[in-house]
Amino acid sequence: MEDQLRALKWRAWHRGTREADMMIGGYYDAYHATWDEHQAAWFEDLLAEQDVDIMAWAIGTLPVPLRFEDPMMEAFRRLDFIRIAK
Repeated sequence: MEDQLRALKWRAWHRGTREADMMIGGYYDAYHATWDEHQAAWFEDLLAEQDVDIMAWAIGTLPVPLRFEDPMMEAFRRLDFIRIAK
C-alpha cells in the first residue's frame, strides 16, 4: 500500500491550482496515515473527479454525490486541515 499512498500523495498535491493543492493535498497529509485499503480506494476515486467539483462539495456549494457520501467526506468538509500562511 506504500506505493499506492505515494502515488496518491503526488496526485493530491499536483492538481493544477494552488487552492486545489492546498485543499486536496492538505486532506491527504492530515489523514492518509490512518487509511485502510478501502479508504485509499475512496480517495483515489475522489482524485479522478474535477477539482472544481471536489472543492464545491467541500464548501457546500454543490451536493456531494452518493458514491462519495462517507465519513471521509465528512472529514474533508470540515476543512480544518488547511494551513493558512500569515
